Amino acid sequence: MSVLITPQILATESTTCVVVDCRHDLGDPEAGNRAYLSGHIPGAVFAHLDSDLSGPKTGRNGRHPLPTVEALTAWLGRMGITPQTRVVAYDASGGMFAARLWWLLRWLGHEHVAVLDGGWQAWLEAGLPASIEVPEPTAAVYNARPRGDLAVGMAQIRANLDAPAFLVVDARSPDRFRGLGETIDPVGGHIPGAANRFFQHNLDAGGRFKSAGTLRNEWREVIGSRSPADIVCQCGSGVTACHNLLALELAGLSGARLYAGSWSEWCAHPDNPVAR
Repeated sequence: MSVLITPQILATESTTCVVVDCRHDLGDPEAGNRAYLSGHIPGAVFAHLDSDLSGPKTGRNGRHPLPTVEALTAWLGRMGITPQTRVVAYDASGGMFAARLWWLLRWLGHEHVAVLDGGWQAWLEAGLPASIEVPEPTAAVYNARPRGDLAVGMAQIRANLDAPAFLVVDARSPDRFRGLGETIDPVGGHIPGAANRFFQHNLDAGGRFKSAGTLRNEWREVIGSRSPADIVCQCGSGVTACHNLLALELAGLSGARLYAGSWSEWCAHPDNPVAR
């Protein structure tokens, strides 16, 4: 299954997969659920970034820490999803939240998952129907095969400062990367040695992902000749970094990893160095 699917193809295959609405607004956490209830792709279930796709916050583990495998698989089971289910995720933000679910499922060892290219807007622009009916999934059991090799922790990022083994790529905007105009996290700047690839640069002017060839060329300008296995993606809280990971996959550069705690975890520890 490709990492992307078009609205037209999804419309013909929606009954053979589980569609998950991941719409969210970081400034208004309940906006996504309100949008879902007012209209969504027929048959779609809803995933809340904070409660379904993230774990509990401690104040030092980032704004969107990873959920435990147990919590995530329990939610997937309630949604009627098993490891054999074809899953399609969508949002209304260029894929930034849908990519989080895409990566989480990959982390669990799930193979059949894709993101709707262009999201909710593309679905409507294609003249496809919306529904306000909330489905009642038949509960299932999700037996995960977690892939711990897809994620790194803060200790590995710290160790990499002294003995560089991988390149950290930050998905935040260039200004936030430089420590300018930081309004979300209490400290501005970036992890020393990190490169910057703003996740929005993965999209074209119409809000869809650029071609595989274009993405490959642009990403090579960032990572050079490094193997994707030597790349770790991060952002503010481990969400838009997944967008970069999806773009790398689309570009044929699979194998990069996620630092889920990202900048919000890193800057919560005063002993971690900061670059600006």
